[in-house]
Order: sequence, then C-alpha cells, then structure tokens
Amino acid sequence: MENADTNTSNKIGSRVATEKKTQTPSLFKVLMHNDDYTTMEFVIDVLQEVFNKSATEAEKIMLTIHFQGVGYCGTFPYSIAESKVDRARLKARKAGFPLRCSLEEA
Repeated sequence: MENADTNTSNKIGSRVATEKKTQTPSLFKVLMHNDDYTTMEFVIDVLQEVFNKSATEAEKIMLTIHFQGVGYCGTFPYSIAESKVDRARLKARKAGFPLRCSLEEA
C-alpha cells in the first residue's frame, strides 16, 4: 500500500516539475495604408481573402482607409500578423499595386 502512495506522489511531483508557464505571445495590429493607385475593389478583395472579413466589414474598412489614410485589419500574434502582411503584399505586387500594410504592437 505504501508503494502505491509513493508512486502517486512521484507522478504528481514529476508532472508539476515539468509544467511550465506558457507566455501569451505578443499581439500586433495590422494596418493597411491608403495610396493613390490601389483600387477600392482590390482593397476589399484583400480584406476578404487575407483577413477573412465579410463584404460589409471589408467595405467599411476600405472606406476608413480611403478617407482617413489608414485602416485596422485585425490583431494577431506576431507570426500570424507578419504572414498576413506578406500575403497582402504579394497579392498586391502580383496585381501591380503598391498596397502597403504595417504592424504595430497592440
């Protein structure tokens, strides 16, 4: 009987010893900037395809970008934010647009 208690204690103790506190990854805002060449339709397309926005959300963000010069696309962990910015840039370059996105720590 003593051995069973000792084994249970050892299992619990080793589990606690191996657990580590997980850190929350740093979050970054993705911002899209206005320019004089990228079409409104293309911006909406990027917002829907890359940032998974609905047609209504994408149109609202596009209008914010158009009238205020910059629009908020979402907040993500750094690696995801960077990946989305890269996808948006690549899509824009392939289409011949100078669309610019940036990251800002949240």
